[in-house]
Amino acid sequence: MKKIINLNIDRQIQYVVIATGIGSVVTQLLTIREFLSQLNGNEFVIALILFNWLFLGGLGTLLARPMGKHASVRKFYWISIALVILAPAQLMAIRQVHDLVFIPGSSIGFYPTFAYTFFSIAPYSLLLGFTLPYSLIVIRNHIAAYPGIRIYIFDNIGDIGGGALFSFALVYFTTPFQAVFIAHLPLLFTLLRLYASAYDAKILPVFGTIIGLTALFSAMFFEIPALKPRAGELSFYQETPYGRIEIIKDREQYTLFQNGQPVFSSQDFTAAEETVHYPLSQIHSVRRVLMISAESLMMSEVKKYHPKAIDYVEIDPAITDVEFRFGLLEKFPEMHVIHQDGRRYLTDTDQRYDAIILNLPEPDTFQVNRFFTDRFFSIAHQHLTNGGILSFSVKGFDNYISDNELQKISSIYRTTREVFPHVQLIPGTRIFFLCSDKPVQTDIPRLLETKNIPTTYISGYFYGNITPERIRRLNQELLPGAPVNTDFSPRLVKILMDEWFSIFSTSPALFVLILCLINVAYFLFISKEEFVLYTTGCFTMGAEILVIFAFQIFFGYIYMQIGLIVTVFLAGLLPGALYGEHLRERGKQILIFTDLAMMALMLVFMGSIAFFGSYLPGTAFLFFGFAVSAVCGCQFPVALHLQGGGKPAAVKVFSADLIGAAFGTLLTSILFIPFVGILWSAVGLILIKLISFIILEVNHENLIPKKIPDI
Repeated sequence: MKKIINLNIDRQIQYVVIATGIGSVVTQLLTIREFLSQLNGNEFVIALILFNWLFLGGLGTLLARPMGKHASVRKFYWISIALVILAPAQLMAIRQVHDLVFIPGSSIGFYPTFAYTFFSIAPYSLLLGFTLPYSLIVIRNHIAAYPGIRIYIFDNIGDIGGGALFSFALVYFTTPFQAVFIAHLPLLFTLLRLYASAYDAKILPVFGTIIGLTALFSAMFFEIPALKPRAGELSFYQETPYGRIEIIKDREQYTLFQNGQPVFSSQDFTAAEETVHYPLSQIHSVRRVLMISAESLMMSEVKKYHPKAIDYVEIDPAITDVEFRFGLLEKFPEMHVIHQDGRRYLTDTDQRYDAIILNLPEPDTFQVNRFFTDRFFSIAHQHLTNGGILSFSVKGFDNYISDNELQKISSIYRTTREVFPHVQLIPGTRIFFLCSDKPVQTDIPRLLETKNIPTTYISGYFYGNITPERIRRLNQELLPGAPVNTDFSPRLVKILMDEWFSIFSTSPALFVLILCLINVAYFLFISKEEFVLYTTGCFTMGAEILVIFAFQIFFGYIYMQIGLIVTVFLAGLLPGALYGEHLRERGKQILIFTDLAMMALMLVFMGSIAFFGSYLPGTAFLFFGFAVSAVCGCQFPVALHLQGGGKPAAVKVFSADLIGAAFGTLLTSILFIPFVGILWSAVGLILIKLISFIILEVNHENLIPKKIPDI
């Protein structure tokens, strides 16, 4: 066996760690998008993916410890090559396994979703978590005094680079497999240099590089074939910053799919007539209409009222291009297309409308929920003319209405009544809410006949489907004590989450119980320093989720800015870790001070969004994210130093940070925000950090570096 001849082996491995960070972050972001396209997912699905990713990474980190005695550059090289191969394999598995295990187009429950995401990403996530501490072990086998914090810093540099590369370049110009190919080229190059220089070898490292390149390159040829639908043919495919767009042709009908969910169809005249004529029939003279999202034939129906202007708001420019290209939407001279978030547009504009029509999916995501809160209804009300009307719809029912559906409808009704004196519900397969300052009439066919506006569905079937008895029954069943849905307390998201569980007759109680038991078992075997890093990881990820949701509320879903938030949170860890390394000798004092700083920053965040949210610039959210991550990053080198700094200590603190971040993601996204809202979620994170602070304070002994023998 050849011996290592390169004395700069640490530098070569550092380059590999940076390149691994770049590739892994890009793979993580692509994995989230891929799952969302397969599962029609929301923030709960994202939380499950991130939890599984971080938790498995933490387990992989722990597995590196027993492998320390046999660590070598050669093994590290082939482990990293395997990581390159697993990246495109993981994306392909996510696409192929879904249709093999689940019925295409069907909704799946919480536990199948958890299992699907867990096992799909397990090989890559475990190996990724294993790689970082293993790289430190390899270096220390040759340079015993090598500081463990350096690997953390170089990994963070790679993470920042990967987040920036994806958010500001790859997501705009590449497909998923093209992005994986580009993101892993630096890793293959640095691995080639590492092996060739370490062993003075020529053929073997080239062979490994060829294997990695072949896996990355061949995956690009199967990218579009892997998207082939079970029924119909794929007529168009495009990746945009907002998701995946597909056009499926089935006979003469075109259907537009966004992130795996059908959103527009070329022949749905029933939806077009209901959405347009229910509200516009109430207006004496229609001059200006605002449509936030629209389907095929809707513009033709609006045109029957001869408005002077139709403002059509759609955030993704690629959506409108595809709609016009495939005839899913007709364009008229009166139409003005506005590519902006609908709520943000209404907040910024001075324009007033006779009708504002929302054509949005169910408010089961925090993004869509923003259009069903008291604040949005107030904004919409301010932009309506005298006698103007706001119209939107949610999923309806045939004969029986479930408890969750009744709570949803009642909550929306009570929220609209906080702003509009007259709110009329029209039942059907979708329940339409017609909100105005004037009474709303329910005899739609008569109103249309008076206006001499021809229809097909309404004139022929309305009286048979929408009877006075059904309208009266729906209004009588509304719950008077239903909660008001607000920006900071998204009650609808929680109601729809409960509905998701009830549909499949499941409960999250078992899942929560298992998580609690795992946490208790984990706490029994960790030190105070590891517990501090656990709560720090939990706090950091929780704060990141809070910032993203708050940013969405005030600024809308602008992908570049959200990508910037994620990158800023990664970037703050770097200077924090460097400064913490400088102050590590102060030990316990630094941990106590940074715990207090985190709690203080969260209090500032709460006060800022509660009292000045609408006036805060976007840079304020970025500054908060950077400050929180910098303070959190400062704790890592201190905790590592207090643990003794050896290889076992590095493995423990790496895993504590990852596992804490995993539980923080799940805790904030699935439990805190839906149940208690954003502000109380922030209080919950403060309490978690307060426990860490108390544990440090009650121990009056000075924490000193522990002497932990190396493996």
